[in-house]
Amino acid sequence: MNNQQLLIAVLIIAYVFSPTLLNWMINPEGSWLRPYIIWFFMILAAVFVYQPWRKDDQP
Repeated sequence: MNNQQLLIAVLIIAYVFSPTLLNWMINPEGSWLRPYIIWFFMILAAVFVYQPWRKDDQP
C-alpha cells in the first residue's frame, strides 16, 4: 500500500468516525486532556506517513 492509498483510507476512516470523536472530545463531563489525545495521535500519524527515510533508501 503506497502513501496515497493510506492517506485516502485514513481520510475515509476519519470522516466516518468524526462525529463520535467530536462528541467524545467536547463532552463536558470528560477529562480536560481529551483534545490533546486526539492531536497527539494526529501528529504521530503524520510523522509515520511523512517520514523522510525509507527502508530501501538506507545504506
